[in-house]
Amino acid sequence: MGDWCTGAGRRAGWQVLFYILCLSALDSVTGQARYSIPEEQSEGSIVGNIGRDLGLEVKRLVSGKARIITKGGRQYVDLNRDKGLLVVKERIDREELCGQATPCSFSFELIIENPIQLYRVTVEVRDINDNTPSFPKDEINLEISENAVSGARFSLESAVDPDVGVNSIQNYSLRPKDNFKLEVHSQADGGKYIEMVLQTPLDREEHETLSLMLIATDGGEPQRTGTVRIHITVLDANDNAPVCGQPVYKTDVKESSPKGTLITTVSADDADQGVNGEVTFSIAHVAKEAKELFELNVDTGEIKLVGNLDFEKTKNYQLNVKARDQGGFTDTCKVAIQIIDENDNVPTIQLMSHSNSIPEDSPPGTTVAVINVEDADSDGNGVVLCYINADIPFKIESSLTDYYTIVTDNTLDRETVSEYNVTITVSDEGTPPLSSNMNITVKVSDVNDNAPKFDRPVYSKSIQENNSPGFSIFSVRASDADWGQNARVSYFLDDKQVNGVTASSVVSVNSENGAIHAVRSFDYEQIKSFQFNVTARDGGSPTLSSVVAVRILVQDQNDNAPQVLYPVQTSSSLVAEMVPRSADVGYLVTKVVAVDVDSGQNAWLSYKLQKATDRALFEVGLQNGEIRTVRQVTDKDAVKQRLTVVVEDNGQPSRSATVNVNVAVADSFPEVLSEFTDFTHDKEYNDNLTFYLVLALAVVSFLFITCLVVIISVKIYRWRQSRVLYHSNLPVIPYYPPRYADTLGTGTLQHVYNYEVCRTTDSRKSDCKFVRPCSQNVLIMDPSSTGTMQRMQSEQNILDEPDSPLEVSLLGQSQCLAVNLKKIVITAVLFWRLEAHFSHHLSSFC
Repeated sequence: MGDWCTGAGRRAGWQVLFYILCLSALDSVTGQARYSIPEEQSEGSIVGNIGRDLGLEVKRLVSGKARIITKGGRQYVDLNRDKGLLVVKERIDREELCGQATPCSFSFELIIENPIQLYRVTVEVRDINDNTPSFPKDEINLEISENAVSGARFSLESAVDPDVGVNSIQNYSLRPKDNFKLEVHSQADGGKYIEMVLQTPLDREEHETLSLMLIATDGGEPQRTGTVRIHITVLDANDNAPVCGQPVYKTDVKESSPKGTLITTVSADDADQGVNGEVTFSIAHVAKEAKELFELNVDTGEIKLVGNLDFEKTKNYQLNVKARDQGGFTDTCKVAIQIIDENDNVPTIQLMSHSNSIPEDSPPGTTVAVINVEDADSDGNGVVLCYINADIPFKIESSLTDYYTIVTDNTLDRETVSEYNVTITVSDEGTPPLSSNMNITVKVSDVNDNAPKFDRPVYSKSIQENNSPGFSIFSVRASDADWGQNARVSYFLDDKQVNGVTASSVVSVNSENGAIHAVRSFDYEQIKSFQFNVTARDGGSPTLSSVVAVRILVQDQNDNAPQVLYPVQTSSSLVAEMVPRSADVGYLVTKVVAVDVDSGQNAWLSYKLQKATDRALFEVGLQNGEIRTVRQVTDKDAVKQRLTVVVEDNGQPSRSATVNVNVAVADSFPEVLSEFTDFTHDKEYNDNLTFYLVLALAVVSFLFITCLVVIISVKIYRWRQSRVLYHSNLPVIPYYPPRYADTLGTGTLQHVYNYEVCRTTDSRKSDCKFVRPCSQNVLIMDPSSTGTMQRMQSEQNILDEPDSPLEVSLLGQSQCLAVNLKKIVITAVLFWRLEAHFSHHLSSFC
């Protein structure tokens, strides 16, 4: 704390008075500092260490952008933030600043932001003796009658010293003091007026004129004085002095009174007659300000207003009116003018600090703005009420005198209201009341306090199967009530298992617009529906997200043809249904069973009889596929009946399948077996059967050629052997196969031929095993027959015995050769027919 100046301005330098008053205001501690400095200090002089005195560090002053705010006047003090010092900005003249007011001081506010702290600083300016007392005139001329009695008083204009206190005028002295003495009187407004009192009667004949010196002395150090010369002219006798009607005139006048308003009228009476009884009026030793406001009629004594009154500057005036007759006698009266205050000043609002934006998560009590409110009026007219509009979450609190703080009164939500218009209204208690207002805008800055929200709780969408990969199914959309980056929504797929596979292998999500695309083609028969989650995440910090379930329903298309389950169509067997000839009308022959893996109407199956051996005998149930007889079976009906049934679904376009049903009209199985061995088949065989048929054809061809070569070789060999026997003269004996007897083509077999037949309903898959003795007999299987084995045996003609051995020999050779050739031809025909048989079956298959 500084030291209070206790001397009467006699200590050198300047001294500082400082104190801190702890107040509760805003969100931090607020205080008040007071300093005292002499006037006329040079620029840069230190006023005080505000940082130390307020307990603030220099870095706090710098970071808080500490600054000085004055109320519209001149700024005499500046702030050195780097050192925390208050310094004189420009020369301070106490008399110019405060006039005669004492003590003289000026105030300003120190504002520090982040957080906002407000300090009021008052600087008292101490007076120094820098002004010399001065009189309004250099010379005073007085005319005094020689018959003026002792005690007669003569008013003199007092000197003026702008200094105050001890430095102001302390005393007056008059020299010489032979005839007059000096009396000093104090006025209610603090001023002084002086009178010169006659002590010794004047004698014009002795001294026609007198010259006196009036000295005004102040109390400063060094002491200063001012003088004025008084020139007195002694007049001839005038024995009655004017007398004022009242020693004091009191009047009240409104500060709003216009120019020309009559304030009061001063009167005076003089008992003399004639010229000596005429009285004139004048205002003596009045302040310059009063002279500019009031005008006195010298003849009538009327005092009128010629300026504008301002109660806030001066509340009262006192005029000294001198009444003087022609003889030089005077009397003085006082006119006390009291100014009546009127509500003529509108309260003013000054914005000291203001936050343009405030986060929406600011707690209640957060400072938004600091304002200063003033009303220049006094008493009730200067009492102000400050309030704000009630429809906003703010309130106004009083901090220091004339200072108000606007703070939050509730929680804020930018998504509800993003901007507030705060209207500050100030009104006084005058009649009529005056008010003013100020509008400030407070923007609520966004905080990421809202998670993205989908427009549906669950999304469900249907898609046709067999879609193309990349097909856009639909889009999910989420909105975020926040603003800017906090409201930027991105979409992500939760890559979890969906029917045994990851969701990313089924669908994809566009992170920008939420479009969902199919990654692959869907098959209704494999997956009918699936569900996955999509996460919407905003761009705030920290990020917020929400999840929505998406369900995709795969719609069926008619992409599958019906499948016949019964009767089974195979390439290895022939299935036939038996119908007894005694069957009645409506006899159930069989039932075609088919399924369609599609669903809905795509799987509704209908059955139709496409073609039949006898269409009048059978019919097929449209819905159930039952094959029933339409009429009574007769003996004329063929045993072999072939039906072609079409199974058709109800899709668009429809798909169908056909099935062949073989029906045997017979009463016993052997009859069926014998009739169906040569049944023509139109079935298509698989690739294995084709391979086997081609292989069989190749083998038969090879065996044919091989057998042909072997037989020819054997015959040639035997022929050569016979030639050898012929040349050796050996008897030729005809050769006959053992136990062979020709019965002239009757074909009787002397040997027992055993054979086994293993057959199915498909004769092309029958296996035949032949067991025969080693002879010249050949077995032929006619594929167009029912499998009967026939024996082809060559005939031998017994030659008649020749008459001579040579003839017998030649004839035997010729006959033997002919028989062998016949056997070769028969063998060739046999293999040719076998080859033709397999070729027929191969062409039928193809």
